[in-house]
Amino acid sequence: QVQLVESGGGLVQPGGSLRLSCAASGLIFSINHMSWYRQAPGKQRELVAIIISGVSTRYADSVKGRFTISRDNAKNTVYLQMNSLKPEDTAVYYCNANMRVRDGIRSYWGQGTQVTVSS
Repeated sequence: QVQLVESGGGLVQPGGSLRLSCAASGLIFSINHMSWYRQAPGKQRELVAIIISGVSTRYADSVKGRFTISRDNAKNTVYLQMNSLKPEDTAVYYCNANMRVRDGIRSYWGQGTQVTVSS
C-alpha cells in the first residue's frame, strides 16, 4: 500500500523556523514530482512549493526567500524548511506526490500537519 506520512508541524513564534518532512512508502517505481500545499481556515488549498524530478523547484510568491523544498531520493522523502515564519503561514500543510506505482501514475496526499505561527 502506497502512502505518504508527514511530520514536523507544530506551534512556533513569528520569525521562527520549522521543517516539515513527508516520506513515501510502498511499492514505488519512480517519483515524478513532490509538492507541499497548505489550507488555512476558510480558504482554498494552495500550492506552496514543488520539486520536479528532484531538481527543479518553484515557490508561491508569498514564501519565496523564506521556504526551501528539497528531496532525499534514497529515502523517497521531501522536506519543507520554513524560516522567518509569519502568522499568515498558519495552515494545515499537505504533502502531495505524483508517482509511478503498480497501477500506473497516481497522485497521493498525506494526512496533513498543522503549522501554527503565533506569539
